[in-house]
Amino acid sequence: MALPTLFANWHKLSTRIVGLLLSFLAVALLVIGSTLLLSWQLEGSAAAINVAGSLRMDSYRMAMLAGQVDDVGADSRTREHLLYQLQGMEEKLQLLQRGDPQRPLFLPPTASIRDMFGGVLQQWRTELAPQAHDWLGQSSITPASVRALQQRSERFVARVDELVQRIERDSENRTFWLRASQLTLLGLALVGTVSIIYLLFDMIVAPVTRLQGGLERMREKDFGVRLPVDRNDEFGMLASGFNQMADRLQSVYGNLEQMVSVKTQALEQQNHELALLYDSAAFLQQPQPAEAMCRGFLQRISDYFSADGGTVRILDPIQGNMHMLVSQGISERLVETERCLKVGDCLCGDAVVKKVAVIHDLRKLDRGHQLECHKEGFATVSIFHVYAQQQHLGFFNLHFRKATEFSPAQTALLETLGQLLGTAIENQRLEGRSRQLAVSEERNLVAQGLHDSIAQGLNFLNLQVQMLEQSMQQRHWEEVESIVPALRAGVDESYQDVRELLHNFRTRLQEGNLLSSLEAVVEKFRRQSGITVDIVAETQGPPFPSEQQLQLLFIVQEALSNVRKHAAASRVWVRLDDHDDFVLSIRDNGHGFEPAALDTLGESHVGIHIMRERAARIAADLSVRSQPGQGTEVILHLARAQRRAA
Repeated sequence: MALPTLFANWHKLSTRIVGLLLSFLAVALLVIGSTLLLSWQLEGSAAAINVAGSLRMDSYRMAMLAGQVDDVGADSRTREHLLYQLQGMEEKLQLLQRGDPQRPLFLPPTASIRDMFGGVLQQWRTELAPQAHDWLGQSSITPASVRALQQRSERFVARVDELVQRIERDSENRTFWLRASQLTLLGLALVGTVSIIYLLFDMIVAPVTRLQGGLERMREKDFGVRLPVDRNDEFGMLASGFNQMADRLQSVYGNLEQMVSVKTQALEQQNHELALLYDSAAFLQQPQPAEAMCRGFLQRISDYFSADGGTVRILDPIQGNMHMLVSQGISERLVETERCLKVGDCLCGDAVVKKVAVIHDLRKLDRGHQLECHKEGFATVSIFHVYAQQQHLGFFNLHFRKATEFSPAQTALLETLGQLLGTAIENQRLEGRSRQLAVSEERNLVAQGLHDSIAQGLNFLNLQVQMLEQSMQQRHWEEVESIVPALRAGVDESYQDVRELLHNFRTRLQEGNLLSSLEAVVEKFRRQSGITVDIVAETQGPPFPSEQQLQLLFIVQEALSNVRKHAAASRVWVRLDDHDDFVLSIRDNGHGFEPAALDTLGESHVGIHIMRERAARIAADLSVRSQPGQGTEVILHLARAQRRAA
C-alpha cells in the first residue's frame, strides 16, 4: 500500500490497524538490526583482541630467541625460527589492517583505535622489523645488539598493549549499547503489547461492546437506544446504520397497530371483492331468463357499492340501439324516456362509441341541467361495458345521488363483473342456439323416420287404393277381395309404425343409469313383439351425459324396430361392454341379408341411416354384420378418447 494512499484512508479501521502494526514492526526491526550489528562488531573486536594479544606473545618469543644466540654465531635453526616468527607477526598485522568480515575480525571503526594501530604498524615496519632483519643478517651478534632488539620489542609490546586496552574499552562501550538495545527491545515488546491491547480495545472491543449492548437493549424492545457516532471508521458506519435501523424499527413498532389495521382493512376489502365475484359468478351460472339474471346482477353490485339506482342495457349492433333490459332505483318516467337509446346519444351512447368505462360527475357538466339523470337528482353516473370474447354486448350503469369516485381497484372490479355478465349472456345465447340446433337435428331425424316408414307405407296404401278403384270400376271382384286384405295389412303396419315412432320420439331417460333405461326399452319391445330378448351387461366405465345416453337408447330402439319389421327373428341378444371403450351390440337370429346389398341401398334403407346419424352425433362408429340365414348384428363402438363424462 502506497504511503499517500495509507494516509488518505487513515480514517478506516483496517488502515489504522495495518499502519499501527507496520510501525511496531519497523521499530522492532530497527532495534533488532542494531542489536545484531553490535553483536557482530563485538565479535570482530574480540577476534582483533586475540590477534593483537598474540602479537605480544610473538614479540616476547622473538626476544627470547634473540637471547639464545651466542657470541660465536647464531644457530641456523634458531635463525629460521626467528625469521618465521617475524613473518607470522607481519601477517597478523596485515590481518588486523585489512580485517576479515567472515570470521568476523576487524578493528573497531573508531579514530583513536585506528590511529593507535597506525602507530603500532609504523613502529613495527620502521623500527622492530628492519632491526630484526638486520640483526639476522649479521654474522656475529653482540650482546649489545641483542639487548637493543629486546628493548625495541618491549616498546612494541607496550604499544600493542595500549592498542589492546583501547579495543577492550571500545568493546565495553559496545557491550553496554548491546545490553541497552536488548533492554530497549524488551521494553518495546512490553510497551508494544500494552499499546496494541489498548488500541485494539479502543478501536474494536469498545465499539463491539457498545454495539452488543445496543442489540441487547433492542432485543428487550427498547427501540429508543442510540449509539454515539464519534468516529469515521467502519464502526462509525455500523453505529450510524444501527441508529437508522433503530429509527426504522421504532417507527414501524410505533405504527404497527395502525399498519395492521390498514392491512386488515385492505384484506377485508379484498375478501368482500372476492365474495362479490364469487357470488356473482355463482348466480350468473344458474339457468334463468336474461331479465332475472341481469336483475340479480344489478341488485348485487348496487348493494355492494351503495348505489341509488342502476340499469343494464343490451346493444343491438344491427339497428344501433341500446335497449334497457332491467332497471332499479330510477323513476318510471326516466325508464320510459331512455328505454331505447341510439348509439351516440346522451352520456351512455357516447360511452358506447368510445368503448371505455366512464364516471361522470354531473355537477361539472355545462349541460347538466338538460340531462334526465341530473333532473332525477343524481350527482354521479358510471358506465361500465359488458364484454364477452372481445364482443361488446352492452353496458350497465350505477347512479349515485352523492358525488362518488371509484378507486382503480373498484374500477377493475366493475370491469371484471361486466365481463362475467357478458360471458353469462353469451353462454345463454349459445345454449339457446344449441337447443335450436338440437331441435332442428331432431326434426330432421323425425322427418327422415316418417319418410322411411310412414311415407313408404302410405305410398303403398295409395297404390293399393288405386288398384282397388280400378278393380271396382271394372267389376273384378276377385281382385277386390285380394286387395282389401293387403289394404288392411298396410293400415295395420302404418299404425304400428306410427305407434313405434311416437314411442321412440317420446322416450325420456328414467331415473338411474344407462342399463336401467336400456332394460326398460327392451321390456317394452318384448311386450309389443313377443320376441325373446337377452341382455348381458358389463358396466365399469364412467356414466354418460344425458345427451349421449338418449342417443344410445334411440339407436337401440331403431335396431329393435328393424328386427321386428325385417328380420323375422325369434330371439335377440343385446350385449353392453362398458369399460374404457364402450361397445353395444344388438344381434338377432333372423334370416339376415347380404351386406353388399346394404351398400347399394345407401340412405334409402329403413333405419340404417338414422342409426348412423345418431352415432355420428356422439362421435361413435356404427357397423352392421350379416349373412343370409345367419342373422344380423349391429355394433356401436365409442372410443375412450371420444367419450365424455357426465
